[in-house]
Amino acid sequence: MKRETNSAAKWVMNIGMVLVCLIVLFPLIMLLISSFRPSSELLRTGISLAFDWSLLNSDNYNYIFTQAGSYWTWYMNSLIISAVTIVLSLFFSAMVGYALAVYDFKGRNLFFTFVVFILMVPFEILMLPLFQMMITAQLVDSYIGVILPMIVAPIAVFFFRQYALGLPVQLMDAARIDGATEYGIYFKIMLPLMGPSLGAMAILQGLGSWNNFLWPLIVLRSNDMFTLPIGLATLLTPYGNNYDVLIAGSVMTIVPIIILFIFFQRYFVAGLTTGGVKG
Repeated sequence: MKRETNSAAKWVMNIGMVLVCLIVLFPLIMLLISSFRPSSELLRTGISLAFDWSLLNSDNYNYIFTQAGSYWTWYMNSLIISAVTIVLSLFFSAMVGYALAVYDFKGRNLFFTFVVFILMVPFEILMLPLFQMMITAQLVDSYIGVILPMIVAPIAVFFFRQYALGLPVQLMDAARIDGATEYGIYFKIMLPLMGPSLGAMAILQGLGSWNNFLWPLIVLRSNDMFTLPIGLATLLTPYGNNYDVLIAGSVMTIVPIIILFIFFQRYFVAGLTTGGVKG
């Protein structure tokens, strides 16, 4: 009887999880279907299932791959900015978080308090002074202007600090006895142990950078420098709305995020759960 009860509970749980997955995936499924619909159908019925299924075609994707030159320029801009942001953010944020966790220096707690305080400050408050800095440094309408404020992310510093608190300090002591430098200890011993946290934060930072709209909108000026979110937004104008190209282009923007998650998914859960329980 107990075995039958457990089996029934598992079935109910599995059915519930399937329903939740369908609810979560439904908007994506609708977006994918709509990307094969002509613009006239989208304007007539909107994004819904009430349309003529025989009208589905690949013209929108053919246009993107053959004629939409600006789209691929925006795509490459987003790829470059996101890739550089991920690498630099992980490199510097991990170093800062590691130092706050394992080294005892004067002002450490005060510095960490500032990090936590910045987490509570909305980015909209920081935009004007950051933009003024970009103007002074003549970095407006450049990759560096978009990337520079994102290199050391407070949330990443906090996350790496919490994770590094659980690293075995005995390994550091043993390495020092063997004559290893502090940089050698970090890069050769401790950083590999932080692999799960790096994988988890790579996904979060990559997702944030890829979808970032507000800051690139402020910094970038020319069409050739636009990122995907900005470029796709320019397709909607008072003089015409290219919904068909917009939706097909939006579907294509999901591909890099899926690839990023596939590469780092094994680290994602381990990094979040382990980093969340370290005190």
